[in-house]
Amino acid sequence: MSSNPTKKSCCGPARDAAGSATSAAPIVSGKLRVAEDAVRIPGGKTLTGTSRPEIPDDGEDPIRNTRVKPFRIGATTVTNAQFAQFIDATDYVTEAERFGWSFVFWQQVPEGFGPTLGVKDVEWWRRVPGAYWRDINGPGTMDEVWDPDHPVVHISWNDAQAYAKWVGGRLPTEAEWEHAARGGLGDVRFPWGDLEPNDTDFQPCNIWQGRFPEVNTAKDGFLTTAPARHYDPNGYGLYNMVGNVWEWTSEPFRIKSLKKHVRQRLDGMKGYKLSKGGSFLCHASYCYRYRIAARSGTSPDSTTTHQGFRVVWPE
Repeated sequence: MSSNPTKKSCCGPARDAAGSATSAAPIVSGKLRVAEDAVRIPGGKTLTGTSRPEIPDDGEDPIRNTRVKPFRIGATTVTNAQFAQFIDATDYVTEAERFGWSFVFWQQVPEGFGPTLGVKDVEWWRRVPGAYWRDINGPGTMDEVWDPDHPVVHISWNDAQAYAKWVGGRLPTEAEWEHAARGGLGDVRFPWGDLEPNDTDFQPCNIWQGRFPEVNTAKDGFLTTAPARHYDPNGYGLYNMVGNVWEWTSEPFRIKSLKKHVRQRLDGMKGYKLSKGGSFLCHASYCYRYRIAARSGTSPDSTTTHQGFRVVWPE
């Protein structure tokens, strides 16, 4: 184990670690369908990054001033119900369906499912045939685990792009995402301020409690995803900006670093896309990435049980 476990790349495996890519489906043309709960975010001067990096090799620092234009953003990540409307209207086929498999966290794989392939160094991610946004944990699991009010998962960056275009929006930039997540509070670690979540008496978001990856006490009430509109919203009225599911952004995963080991890692991540916010699998002892400045990247065709997205629209 690393002496600093928070640096481990546990956030999500890339599909190219366990399979080869296929061509992406064409993006479906759409019209302006702004979500009813979309929130207007004021433009102007904002902050991106942090002066207190916990995982500097991820490119969290430095903190910098940025300007953004006003925009609207979904109060929640896209839900199963919203994504189902898109599928019904367009007959779009997600990449997990076209590949025929997706990554499922080991505790979510049904008993008796049979042997599954793991990912080197992150064996808790299992390659499950037939897992996709409806059958989240594998074939036949929809009735047991699918909930219309939960975030849609098993969504690739390409799938998210297709949905965003259909509703006349797009994925947020990193600056827009952080500006929205801060909720008007400025240089804070979390959407509610700087008070740290813990395993005992303060769970303001859906993350892991216990010993990762073996024991999750679910002190926050959830072993996997929570409803998309859960916990207290931030100052802008946005729900679950950290924890629950990772959220794709529009940007490539880039890091400016002079460190040789970081450059070597990035050589294998060309074409990767940036995600923000962490997920229900994050914990300070292993993947302290449910902070506003935290970042992760994976290939644009990768899909997992903890990857979702949120849409922005121009003002």
